[in-house]
Amino acid sequence: MESIERASPKTRSERFSILSLILGTAEDSDNLQSRAAKTMMMTVYLCGTSSQNSEAHLNARSPHAVHRCPWAKNDPLLRAYHDEEWGVPEHDSRKLWETLMLEGFQAGLSWTIILRKREAFRRAFKSFDPELVARFDKMDVARLLEDPGIVRSRAKIEATIAGARVYLAMQATGEDFSTFTWDFAGGRPIQNTGHVSASTPLSEELSKVLKKRGFKFVGPVIVYAWMQASGIVNDHATGCFRRSAVQKMSRS
Repeated sequence: MESIERASPKTRSERFSILSLILGTAEDSDNLQSRAAKTMMMTVYLCGTSSQNSEAHLNARSPHAVHRCPWAKNDPLLRAYHDEEWGVPEHDSRKLWETLMLEGFQAGLSWTIILRKREAFRRAFKSFDPELVARFDKMDVARLLEDPGIVRSRAKIEATIAGARVYLAMQATGEDFSTFTWDFAGGRPIQNTGHVSASTPLSEELSKVLKKRGFKFVGPVIVYAWMQASGIVNDHATGCFRRSAVQKMSRS
């Protein structure tokens, strides 16, 4: 706030002094052009002051003035993801599957890397349409291994293709992926008020079931990260401005 105050006059008397210098003896002058010029100068000054005040208001509401989860404070991409997506309850089966596949690609890496490559992933995997991905063959695998926009891991690429086939197999038997997932949480987001762990007994249980179904790269830690991202559990910090917002979404 100190830098904002230094950017503009601090008191009414200072502002009045500046305006007085601009106006000079305009009231005593018969030169209409002089009066018009000085009036224009005053308008410019007032607009500038208004602009500074507006900027100060925006600065007061800057990203750093909002309380967030610690991991989302510094990186602009992570901050936007945190503020708009992370923890929002997701019930769309395809989107849940996409997020699970992307979490699998994160294994051994940071989520920031995956976020930066997410659009490239979506292009490479046909918008993560399970029906299309399930048809990928060896030529597609070779193509993906040459794509610099994604994480070029053969094991993870093949796991995603296999995951699409598992998804479709569940669908073919009338099992909805979203219902299957949310049933583990009792159908509603879990509001975590305690310590945030890398995994939980629930993520361990869900991990075992996913592996039995044929999914890969779905260890307990990856599964819990997926649960957090998809809003199956609300792990926003107690003081985070998004915690209550996400909690309200779970009630709607």
